[in-house]
Amino acid sequence: MERIYDLIIIGAGPAGLSAGIYAGRSKLDTLIVEKEKDGGQIVITSEIENYPGSIEGETGPSLIERMVHQAEHFGTAKVYDTIVNVELEGEVKKITGKRGEYLAKTVILATGAFPRPIGCPGEKKLVGKGVSYCATCDGALFEDMEIYVIGGGDAAVEEALYLTRFARKVTIIHRRDELRAAKSIQEKAFANPKIAFLWDTVITELKGDGLLESMVVKHVKSGEETEIFAPEEDGAFGVFVFVGFVPLSSLFENKVKMDSGYILTDDEMKTNILGVFAAGDVRKKSLRQVVTAVSDGAIAATQAEKYITQ
Repeated sequence: MERIYDLIIIGAGPAGLSAGIYAGRSKLDTLIVEKEKDGGQIVITSEIENYPGSIEGETGPSLIERMVHQAEHFGTAKVYDTIVNVELEGEVKKITGKRGEYLAKTVILATGAFPRPIGCPGEKKLVGKGVSYCATCDGALFEDMEIYVIGGGDAAVEEALYLTRFARKVTIIHRRDELRAAKSIQEKAFANPKIAFLWDTVITELKGDGLLESMVVKHVKSGEETEIFAPEEDGAFGVFVFVGFVPLSSLFENKVKMDSGYILTDDEMKTNILGVFAAGDVRKKSLRQVVTAVSDGAIAATQAEKYITQ
């Protein structure tokens, strides 16, 4: 007889791991299915200062490592597999991966989101050759060089501050005339002598033969375009993109209700399908942070347990 789990959690980011911890503590027979690596976007975050109770010098990887051990401690199982189809209707849900099929009474969708690209010519071919979406991954490659950070939110400014450890100069390019980041983060950026700003500006093209050598920027108010070249002594420079995320939800299209790719839930993380919940960055909400992701996961697991009991 095929094993039917009480709960399957798709995704091992903060939301999925939090759900796994709560489900394990409730003695639910729980399986987390993760595609590649635990942690999702948080594992590329260099510094975490706003998660309650985080230790000094906390990083994404260090926080996730503790979450993983905690979920394992409470008996939550995990497999690495790429899900290719989900059947969410009915009392038993069927999750199909490349490596096997998994059955469960309830499912939590916690697949997260991925970095939104600029969408300009040249970007795709220069990823890993000057264009990056991960400061902790690639910052050290630009030791004593110039770096441009795209975006004006918390992530963009925090990562710009981190990149000053390596670059001799970091310029934040923002399409507006003021940052959207928290005031405390802005103050740090404005006080840092290595950080400069290009306001009301967007990138329209990235150029380079093997490495990023120049970029075309446009002033959104005047329409004037300017080409910025890498310093001659460097021959290249870095562009780090932090302009938001795209939900990893295509697998669930026409399966659950969505809005602009984000899964719709109520306050109890319930989707429009009985026994199916969503948590974390993949669902529509006003704030996408680690603290809200783990809250979502806790609520979703608690509601899954109630659904099974009732």
